[in-house]
Amino acid sequence: MKIDWTVIKSLPLFERMSDTDLEAFVDRASYRPVPQGEAVFKQGQTAASFYLLLSGRLKVTQVTGDGQQVIVRVVHPGELFGFTMALRRPDYPGTATAATNSIVLSWPSELWPQFVEQNGRLAASAIQTMGRQLEEAHTRIREMSTQEVERRVAHAILRLSVQAGRQEESGIRIAFPISRQDIAEMTGTTLHTVSRILSAWETQGLVACGRQKVLVRDICGLSRLAEGERSEADPQ
Repeated sequence: MKIDWTVIKSLPLFERMSDTDLEAFVDRASYRPVPQGEAVFKQGQTAASFYLLLSGRLKVTQVTGDGQQVIVRVVHPGELFGFTMALRRPDYPGTATAATNSIVLSWPSELWPQFVEQNGRLAASAIQTMGRQLEEAHTRIREMSTQEVERRVAHAILRLSVQAGRQEESGIRIAFPISRQDIAEMTGTTLHTVSRILSAWETQGLVACGRQKVLVRDICGLSRLAEGERSEADPQ
């Protein structure tokens, strides 16, 4: 499929790239629709390509040595992912799965050094992406080491509200399917605990939850919980 490079030009990552360079860059890309639930790549697979998410959302998960699955990142439109060449790693450290119907562009990994040499903006964006991932990983490790589970869940939902929230009349809706199991995997706790917390929050009017849906109805109340204010949902 022929890709319209002018659409890519609107992304912040490429806004400073010349039209000629951008067109040449996009001409070497492969276009791939990824249905909800399908993996773009899997943990341990040889990193043959790097990617740009055009639309949709992806969840990146890792399976730990003891078999526990954790969500380490949510990929949002306009973000690069899978660029393990920048880390001198030959395989993908996690599995990227479409949380909703998505579209990605991909390039062969061997082109990465050439692209970053020709486009400093691309290299800078990759560094910023890795920096954000590292900062978020450190934050989550600190939360799991020092905070009670309710605060961790509140922080996770607040982050998603900022990264993927859509303002509605009744609150801020996380704009992609997110299950209670997903939240448990983000916060290092159990499905039972997350279900108990969210049910209590619904009673208190803080959130409204449906099947893979979360609406934050009281962002200030949720922020207070994240900062340590106790609620009836706190399981200790």
